[in-house]
Amino acid sequence: MEKRPAQTVADFPPEILSAFDQYVHGIISRRQFLRRASVITASVTGAVAMLDLLNPQYANSAEVDPQDASIEVEKLIYPSPNEWQGYLAKPVGRETSLPAVLIIHENRGRNPYIEDVTRRLARAGFLAFAPDALTSFGGWPGNDDEGRVLQQKLDPALMLENWVAAFKYLQSRADGNGRVGALGFCYGGGVVNELATRLPDLSAGVAYYGRPAELTRVSDIKAPLQLHNGELDTRLMAVMPAYEAALKSADIHFESYVYAGAHHGFHNNTTPRFDAAAAGLAWDRTFRFFQAHLAAARELPAANQLGESSPS
Repeated sequence: MEKRPAQTVADFPPEILSAFDQYVHGIISRRQFLRRASVITASVTGAVAMLDLLNPQYANSAEVDPQDASIEVEKLIYPSPNEWQGYLAKPVGRETSLPAVLIIHENRGRNPYIEDVTRRLARAGFLAFAPDALTSFGGWPGNDDEGRVLQQKLDPALMLENWVAAFKYLQSRADGNGRVGALGFCYGGGVVNELATRLPDLSAGVAYYGRPAELTRVSDIKAPLQLHNGELDTRLMAVMPAYEAALKSADIHFESYVYAGAHHGFHNNTTPRFDAAAAGLAWDRTFRFFQAHLAAARELPAANQLGESSPS
């Protein structure tokens, strides 16, 4: 069943949405957001209420229940520099030759939305694995505001080594087929692009509104890439043309999609920025991309079994 937040972007002034995007990406502080928002709402109380409405609402938002009988899930520590914990999900009854996908969360730890994405992939026939960069803090703290603060305390270079270790762990699992793709959102999308420059045996990378890889490293990319961005995500849309030009110049296989009227974070169904049509179409493209590059089509279910609709 498609789940929609109570509010949509149409309920918020553009200035509020712009300030919120800057806030969640660490460009401005919470206090600065509230100051800007209070000018529009005419009160600090109204600004706080606006922020609460924009923040994710995880209750009853899961598309795939953790108890879904068609999948099995577990949390485990995998070999990595900081002994990160990972959330593993895979289809029941499939013990070997599973195509694998590493899921890389946003800049706030592995929250319920990312765990749900992991289960969606498992139900679609993949071995899906989502580590939590906040493992050393006890994991995602229960809300994204605190999660962002904690993740900012981590060393980006060391975090990347833990993601590399997660990729190698998936490659080594006996229930996998040895082919591993990477899927990331926001910060995680940027990590996908960076991993593509680091891992010559990455089988495929899908980045949702992720920071481009360093242009000087693009020629190191071997994996096919798929890029998803919202038309109204002005921050990333300003830098994507140069990235696409570099990919073309280096003769890298890639697909790039821009979704009309969509904002940053359009795939996340727990926030007002969720765009059902864009998210459904992007997810269908993601599935087909991984299907093509990680496993034969006959090994995976049809797209209409993914639990998400896409426009015709």
